[in-house]
Amino acid sequence: MPAPPPLPTPGTQAYLAHRRADKLPTPPGTRSASPAGTYNAPFLALGLGATNMLAMLWTLCAGHGAVGVELRGDPSLGIHWNVREALYHQLGRIDALMLARYGEGGVPTLADGTTRMQLAKLFYSAETVAGDVIADKIVAGHDGEKHLAGRIRHVEFVDDRWKKGRPRRVVSVLESPKIPGAPCEREIGGNMREVLEGPSTWQAEAKSVLLLLRRYLEKVEAMDLARAETCTGFTPRVRLFTQHRVVEGAGQGFVHRDDGRMQVLIEEVTEIEYKGETRRVRTPGTQTIDLGVPKLFCIAQGSRSSDAGRLGFVQEDVRVERGVGANKENVVAQADYIAGLLEMLVDGRLRRRIASEFGPAGDEYWVRQIAVGHENDPEIGWVLVQVPDFMVFCPVAAGLVPAGTSSDAPEYFAAYQLLIYDYYISQAALILGVEEAELRRVQMLYGPKIFSLVEKIGRDARVATNGVVAGDSFGNGHFLTSAGAMAGMIGHAYRFLGYWKGIADGKSDAECIATLAAGIKRDTEDLLEVSAKEFDEAVPTNFGVGRGQKVVRVSNGGVEGTAIDNYVDAVPKTGTRTRYEQLPLNPSDWRRLFVRNGRVVSDALPPLKAHHPALQKQSLRAMM
Repeated sequence: MPAPPPLPTPGTQAYLAHRRADKLPTPPGTRSASPAGTYNAPFLALGLGATNMLAMLWTLCAGHGAVGVELRGDPSLGIHWNVREALYHQLGRIDALMLARYGEGGVPTLADGTTRMQLAKLFYSAETVAGDVIADKIVAGHDGEKHLAGRIRHVEFVDDRWKKGRPRRVVSVLESPKIPGAPCEREIGGNMREVLEGPSTWQAEAKSVLLLLRRYLEKVEAMDLARAETCTGFTPRVRLFTQHRVVEGAGQGFVHRDDGRMQVLIEEVTEIEYKGETRRVRTPGTQTIDLGVPKLFCIAQGSRSSDAGRLGFVQEDVRVERGVGANKENVVAQADYIAGLLEMLVDGRLRRRIASEFGPAGDEYWVRQIAVGHENDPEIGWVLVQVPDFMVFCPVAAGLVPAGTSSDAPEYFAAYQLLIYDYYISQAALILGVEEAELRRVQMLYGPKIFSLVEKIGRDARVATNGVVAGDSFGNGHFLTSAGAMAGMIGHAYRFLGYWKGIADGKSDAECIATLAAGIKRDTEDLLEVSAKEFDEAVPTNFGVGRGQKVVRVSNGGVEGTAIDNYVDAVPKTGTRTRYEQLPLNPSDWRRLFVRNGRVVSDALPPLKAHHPALQKQSLRAMM
């Protein structure tokens, strides 16, 4: 048996690593190996979701450079957001400020090299149309006939709660939101509660919005790197590292300085499949990248950020009051939902449904559902349905597998998935107004997948003398109205412009970051206050105050009021959430697709029936 080859010496190993690097003059996840603009940057964004990318853009508008670090490469978040009007106005404000500060030669152009790239116009314009969009094609300028967002043309609320022991249906059809003719600086949003309680105006794929922001930043980086090659001393305004993370290990990625500021080191990462699991490891043969001490950094990496945790950041569960009278109880703001993407024409529609479900003891529970589409796109039908606390997806109890079957067995898991699918289809059929049998023939690109929502908030957004936490990493609310995404984009991110204005006005770094952190927390508190209504009130928050009052009048039979009847949602009792004992609820993974083959439905949804589904079944049985 031949002897194994000798291991390379440390010097040889370093040489081999450098030889690989020489073959890759542009390292993965970067546009240039040059360190220009990366060390001691004015602003460092850890996580390139919408919150941090908009924070980078506001930083550019203020005349400062920004570095962005992202682990997951290009945006891939496939869910749809219900977008408030203020975001459109903020995009228009960024367009105006960038042009005013840098001139025509300092802003990105479309593929023709002459047309200025305008964020607001690519998002929505009266000169273009909505439909089945390819975001990169539109953002690059190769599809000048479409914009990214779709108008919400149909707003509907279905109240299927029982009243006085009998099923009752009340359908409210509301006027669609008015569309602004052009971005307006006066409408960019100030009070986050007012923004979130206002109506959703557009629907847009999260990935499309994220790609719009990312491609803009990439274009700024590309044009600046090209200029830096010919202009000695020129510093690029933007640098991006999109397959990187803060170096892991205590004291290695975040280095505490004596003055309380944080030095940050990052590493290139490779994603691998290892023994059936997705893992990320430092790319073999690469070295750490020292970003120095940024003037300001922000961690916005989604909920449960490990980087924020490394800096001592902690979140607390948000609690809400549920029940009435003697049954009133202070509980964690938590709910379970099943999400799925059906390829059918829900169209430019925001439809909400609330209904009564009854537990084994006859207790009444309210469950909430939402259907979201995209104008003129037959492949977008996001439906999310709430699971009542008493519901148990137990294959043994359902008689699908024998008692004693291991929960690790394939047949057990298959039965569990079948129970989730059956429940999801039954509920999705109710909000969509189609027959279950028809819905089972529709192709699904995602789900149905069950996950748990738990609202959380941090105590303090400031985690270092020069660092804050924002977006969902700081706190998250109820997601049915897309309020969390809007709070991060419209609220948290916009406050970074205020930070830089404070610096320009001569205020101290300490005062400016304290104001920034307080603003982030205040926006999140507004988010949670609005989100609380999704637990204890029937009317959705993102219909707008006026539309909500109309829903109240219709559901109350024309009687004025501020609420629909009394809140009767059952208080979760100890032991009711027994499905946790069957299989854990996995955190949602919005980018992992699982196709259920079927047909794509381009027909419009049928009109909503006037009678409660239970009464429809009674009528059918009577006819038979």
